Amino acid sequence: MDDLVVVGAGPYGLSIAAHAAAAGLGVRVLGRPMASWRDHMPEGMYLKSEPWSSNLSAPGGRHTLAAYCATRGRAAEHGSPLPIGTFSSYGMWFARHAAPEVEEVTVTEVSPQGDGFLIRTAEGPPLLARTVAIAVGVMPFVHLPEALRDLPPRHCSHSSGHRDLARFAGREVAVVGAGQAALETAALLAENGARPCLVARRSRLNWNTVPQPLERPVVRALRDPHSGLGTGWRSWVWSELPWAVRRLPAPTRERIAATALGPAGAWWLRDRFERSVPVLLGHRLHRAVAVGERTRLGLTTAAGESVVLDVAHVVAATGFTPHLGRLELLDARLRAALDTVGDSGTPELSAGFESSWPGLFFAGLLTAPSFGPSMRFVHGAGFTAGRLVGGVRKRLGARRRPAGSAGTVRPDRAGAGHPKTSLR
Repeated sequence: MDDLVVVGAGPYGLSIAAHAAAAGLGVRVLGRPMASWRDHMPEGMYLKSEPWSSNLSAPGGRHTLAAYCATRGRAAEHGSPLPIGTFSSYGMWFARHAAPEVEEVTVTEVSPQGDGFLIRTAEGPPLLARTVAIAVGVMPFVHLPEALRDLPPRHCSHSSGHRDLARFAGREVAVVGAGQAALETAALLAENGARPCLVARRSRLNWNTVPQPLERPVVRALRDPHSGLGTGWRSWVWSELPWAVRRLPAPTRERIAATALGPAGAWWLRDRFERSVPVLLGHRLHRAVAVGERTRLGLTTAAGESVVLDVAHVVAATGFTPHLGRLELLDARLRAALDTVGDSGTPELSAGFESSWPGLFFAGLLTAPSFGPSMRFVHGAGFTAGRLVGGVRKRLGARRRPAGSAGTVRPDRAGAGHPKTSLR
């Protein structure tokens, strides 16, 4: 039986595995390395965050993005956007040098088994683990507006469903959304010969400003500090103090996760977008119908006027909605038994990222309502990995104490007769 099985091999999963291996744990990593980045982002995209805030996490701060780029004769410079392809390659390099070998299998089920967990895959025999870390990234949580959900795939897709946008050349495409994914997808569509139009509920688009130099006078640095999530004190708090966010009341954490660091485009994208993409701002999508080979969208303006937009295809760049109910690989009864953060449908977690089910840990997007918006970004992997592995070690230590000792383990936050104990 393994000490820890990490489900997912993106930035969070690889970082957790690197720390676990360095701590001497028996750890296995299951999944396709950097899958979201390699398989679900179009060619030509760039990393929005600064290279210095986009490192995967290894003990001692080794195996950074800058170190990888230096081995390839590439620059990873502040204020210079980095291609997504370079970041994906960095993740693969990190997996080879800093983490245990990744087993590229598809996990189909994680369920309780005795004092641990049974993990089934599509490719081989089941595994047993004392603890499990769920680090599945964003893809299980793809969000489509309700008006688009009944359209067939040839009429509508999510922005994460495309690697090559050239297939839309010569076609009219409506891109729904107002964040970086929507703005960059629309610009890339135009640059690949399509005729995109951006549709957004917002009355105006938000654009990030050009980043300030890293080296600045002390007064300017104190007034507007740098952080892994941008400049300013609010971004600094989300970036550097996730532990403090966790101590806030659940409704406050839910609100922060839902509203902090809202949709905005990167400064380096603005000129490309504005010279090639027409926009329909302040338009709310209320209906979508497939008419032959065309897709007809019913829109409503802020003044209540109806607008009909006829296109060949709709790309919904509408993000991801984390919810345990959508995590189908987790045993349904186990999912239902977990404590959640208010009404968010996401797991309530300890300081070590452990859920209310002993030995079950979470990382990434699902943890944003517990630890704040940094968990939506690669930067959050640095905070997560060491603390989660510390939580795993604490759990394993508790389970290995002799029965009847002063440290005899009891089900955490699950008293005798609680539904959580009935599955074990």
